[in-house]
Amino acid sequence: YQRRVRGVSCNFTSTKKKMKVFQGLWTKQSSRTLATSSFFQRFASTQSGLKERLAQLIPAKFEEVKNIRKEHGNKLISNCTVDQAYQGMRGITCMVYETSLLDAEEGIRFRGYSIPECQKLLPKFKDGKEPLPESLLWLLMTGEIPTQQQTQSLSQEILSRARLPKHVEQMLDNFPKDLHPMSQFSAAVLGLQSNSHFSKAYSAGTTKDKYWESTYEDALDLIAALPLVASKIYRNTYKDRKIASIDSSLDYSGNFARMLGYKEAQFDELIRLYLVIHADHEGGNVSAHSTRLVGSALSDPYYSFSAGLNGLAGPLHGLANQEVLEWLLEIQKDLKGAEPTTENITEACWKTLNSGQVIPGYGHAVLRKTDPRYTAQREFALKHLPNDPLFKLVGKVYEVAPKVLTEQGKTKNPWPNVDSHSGALLVHYGLVEQNFYTVLFGVSRAFGVLSSLVWDRALRFPLERPKSVTTEWVKANLHSCLLYTSDAADDLLCV
Repeated sequence: YQRRVRGVSCNFTSTKKKMKVFQGLWTKQSSRTLATSSFFQRFASTQSGLKERLAQLIPAKFEEVKNIRKEHGNKLISNCTVDQAYQGMRGITCMVYETSLLDAEEGIRFRGYSIPECQKLLPKFKDGKEPLPESLLWLLMTGEIPTQQQTQSLSQEILSRARLPKHVEQMLDNFPKDLHPMSQFSAAVLGLQSNSHFSKAYSAGTTKDKYWESTYEDALDLIAALPLVASKIYRNTYKDRKIASIDSSLDYSGNFARMLGYKEAQFDELIRLYLVIHADHEGGNVSAHSTRLVGSALSDPYYSFSAGLNGLAGPLHGLANQEVLEWLLEIQKDLKGAEPTTENITEACWKTLNSGQVIPGYGHAVLRKTDPRYTAQREFALKHLPNDPLFKLVGKVYEVAPKVLTEQGKTKNPWPNVDSHSGALLVHYGLVEQNFYTVLFGVSRAFGVLSSLVWDRALRFPLERPKSVTTEWVKANLHSCLLYTSDAADDLLCV
């Protein structure tokens, strides 16, 4: 049949011709036109095979979990002290989160693979050296390292889903420039909810065993839309409100970089690295747990991820890299052009500690060694920007701060985490708008938390509803608190 698209007569006699015409138009039209055109929505869809692979994996995993619960459901896996109940539930093992696991010594593992292993094994973009976020998405979803072809197909499928409804574009265009980028980001994600497959399927009476399918569709649609949303926020707030068109010859990160306004291949590589290492960090952190908690109420992925973003916006979570950068820039200012040395950085660290503050970017709630995500960024900097002044400062702080913190004796982990490096890399390439950094973090975190949400639905995890008590209850039961047993389900677990 024939369809006339913007004055171009297209004879779609085969899928191959269909995609050829689509790709030709993709590079010519503006992202705004593509975002709303019926042609884009109707003919751009490709099939990566990821959903089909999940359909193969889910039944066996569901039975595995079912059998574990049947045979071992009443066994104890964790204790909870009174102090833990008051102090953010730190260290309590109380949830199953399939996509990643944080080891105190090795750092994060994505489906069993460490950061260095992911950098080595996951497919890259053409002559690139950093793993593609699309390949990590496949790994998080399936537990399997994808082939280059699977990664390329998934990349094309995600790009084909990249569109914004007109009302979301208008909403972003109407936001005042002084509205924080994270507020814009969270609101726009909620605006995208009008297209939720899960919401529509649930209203239509879909069965529990099918929940994961519409959740998957929402997850991929949302992941695809996030660079468009983030770029529009960035260009509207800080630049000229113009966004580059999507280029089908580029990957997810390359297109994201172009829409932000950056054309360097090195910056593409940085975005790939950034999106991969920030993608997931176990299920207990604020953004991951918020997404999961809201999702457990069968709120669709848009509601759930928006909640996660709101948690990510907090100073104790996603704003940490800004605090690090501000601290580094203040030291740089105090040095007045002098090279960072062991002596002057030691003095700067003690000055910070003696003022009652912490050295930002050092220490972690779980890790007890240098964060592998920090190491990955350091290696990138050593390769691409070894003489950058801010990177030199970061490196000198890395030499000095652990010794100072160890001497002070108040921290269990004096080593740097991921936040102590990322800001310096972004500044090098000219992305200096610090309030936007958490938006980048949010784009990355979607890969992990939405993959996990798909599996929550596939495994039919129930509504989360932990038991809480009052201080009066604790006082009344301090002398009688016992270990949790199946016969005392409502008791606070105390040891």
